[in-house]
Amino acid sequence: MSYASRLAAAVADRGRLCVGIDPMPSVLDAWRLPHDVQGLERCSRAIVELLGDRIAVFKPQSAFFEAYGSRGIAVLEQVLTDIREAGALSLLDVKRGDIGSSMAGYADAYLGEDAPVRADAITLSPYLGVGSLRPAIDAAVAGGQGVYVLARTSNPDGAGIQLAATDRGSVAQLVVEEARELNVRSENAIGLVVGATHAEAGCRLDDFNGSILVPGIGAQGGTVEGLTSIFGAAIGRVLPTASREVIGHGPLEVRNRAQILTAEVHKLPLSDPNY
Repeated sequence: MSYASRLAAAVADRGRLCVGIDPMPSVLDAWRLPHDVQGLERCSRAIVELLGDRIAVFKPQSAFFEAYGSRGIAVLEQVLTDIREAGALSLLDVKRGDIGSSMAGYADAYLGEDAPVRADAITLSPYLGVGSLRPAIDAAVAGGQGVYVLARTSNPDGAGIQLAATDRGSVAQLVVEEARELNVRSENAIGLVVGATHAEAGCRLDDFNGSILVPGIGAQGGTVEGLTSIFGAAIGRVLPTASREVIGHGPLEVRNRAQILTAEVHKLPLSDPNY
């Protein structure tokens, strides 16, 4: 099955909320765990254990695992296995972007049946050109996986580059258009990253033909209620994402906070037939 089909099935079964697995120091403190590999493993695997039967997509942030070197990556591999065994999808936030053989090397790491750190989807940075991502896109399509390309990120610093004007609109708009064109030949395996923290998306998304990952809900100031005004007709393709809002208050709060957000997300319009 294609990634788009698998995502649609998971969302139909469990709802559209994506939960980030960000075992940063403040989260480990809230969980009363040490800042070491053991704390990292206990926290990140417990998140999947607590929510694995009810969340469609988990988004581990690779940086917090890489910070512990090879032992941290080993924990990440186990977390990805846990997510798969729970029947959920994994969206690994790695934001890779390079050219030629280097991009192919990243693809080999995360995409394909034999990838050592295999995820159902990964995030990619397009700032060496959207076309430079082709090795990862091709690998994702072949493996029934997906990629999410940064378009309009949730951080305020991104505006200086992403909203810069070109003769075809903003840089973000160029990313949207090129991703849309590539999707026609890529089984809609290409999604976008567009943050929930802005008054407006900063790019036209009405006719985008893939999933839209929407980080920034909760700790960064974005809200589920605000998504309809930001995304308009594209609201049916959004995958709202919360990390610290769910996991940042200790293990006893995880299920309750996920349940509240899931109920809020369930009220969003479903304008897209894939959902």
